[in-house]
Order: sequence, then structure tokens, then C-alpha cells
Amino acid sequence: MSFLHNPNQNHLLAALPTRDFEALAADLELVPLALGQMLYDPGTQMRHAYFPTTSIVSLHYVTESGASAETAGVGNEGVVGISLFMGGDTTSSSAVVQTAGHGYRLDRHILKQEFDKGGPLQRLLLRYTQALMTQMAQTAACNRHHSVEQQLCRWLLLTLDRLPERELVMTQELVASMLGVRRESVTDAAGHLQTMGYIRYRRGHIGVLDRAGLESHACECYGVVKKELNRLLSDVRLRQSS
Repeated sequence: MSFLHNPNQNHLLAALPTRDFEALAADLELVPLALGQMLYDPGTQMRHAYFPTTSIVSLHYVTESGASAETAGVGNEGVVGISLFMGGDTTSSSAVVQTAGHGYRLDRHILKQEFDKGGPLQRLLLRYTQALMTQMAQTAACNRHHSVEQQLCRWLLLTLDRLPERELVMTQELVASMLGVRRESVTDAAGHLQTMGYIRYRRGHIGVLDRAGLESHACECYGVVKKELNRLLSDVRLRQSS
């Protein structure tokens, strides 16, 4: 049975009143997003915003030496490209597909035009931007003050929250790049979590066996980010029911 794609699989698009959604619908383009695909590079002009549905996009900061670390992840709860409606069309970070899938892209001019009208779309995007800023701030604090194991637990849990599966297609090299740590550190952390029975790791795949165990082992950062995203989603559901 083939999977049916729908813009409403993205929570932000689903929350728009019918009239506001219809103003965007004809310009939303379904696109496949491949693992490792770069949606934009630092300093380059952004041409589209992306509303992920079955994919996850990682926002990275890249240093001059080429080292990088994830500042936030964006899944079906959000949009990639907030700079387009926050006053610019470039960004100092990059956006790379962390989990392959699909999403809907929207031309920057259309997004800006509809955002500038005010109303539900503007309020929703600003509310999401607040949630994204919370995630970025908590990620920075987590990377500075918590162990690699705790960071890995946080990252795995946030990834699980955005996907229906409990099996993640993910190499340790990519996870290390996301967390901004050495691959050996991820190997040690994943090995310990596997020994405790929380995950099962085989090359390129991480299966979660005990989610409650992961949550108990994670630092408070996961709870802070999840609470903020839940608040966003509760606002979304409230608008949908009103």
C-alpha cells in the first residue's frame, strides 16, 4: 500500500484555518529529502522554506575548520527557513537532512507575502520560532554541561518524537557530527546504552528497546525542549478544534 502524502502531516500547515491554508496550497511543492542532502549552506541565499512531513532536518553551525554541531532539529512540528520571515534571506548555519523522507517547500516570496499579511500564519510561525529558540538554547547548555551519553539520549528521544518508527537509520559518524563530539565518544556512549538494554545498535541502525530507560538516563534538557514543543502542539490542536 503506497503512502499518501498530505501537507497536513506537517503540524504547522495543519493548524492553519482553511482560508489561510488555501492561500498557500497551490504553491506547496512535495519534494523528496534524501539523507545527507544540504538544503542550504551558511551565507547562501535561501530560496525556499521547507515544511517536513516524514523527514527530519538538522540545523548545524559549521566552523572555519569544517567542524560542526547541531543547534536544533526540525521535523513535522516545524519549518526550516525562519530567516525568510524574520528579516533576512541568508543564515550563518546550514540545514542538512538527518532522516530521509518528504516535505513541502514554499517559495520564499510567497511565504514572506503571506507572513506580512499578519493573521494566523504569522502568529503560528512566530510561536514556532520561540519553540525553536528554546531548543537551540537548551542544546547549547546540554552540549556544555552534560555527558555524551546524556546528549545521545536527548537526541535519540527528540528524533523518536518526530517519527513513527522505533528504528533509526543513522551512522555513528553522523551522530557524532550532530553532537559535535568524536566518533569514539559516541561509540562508547552507544555501547553503554546497549549494555543497559536501552538500545540495539548495528551498523547504520539504532533500535530503541526501552524508551523509559532512555528517558530516565537523559538530562533535564529533553524535558525542557519536549515541554515547549508540546505547548506549541497544544496550541495547534486548539486552533484545529476551534
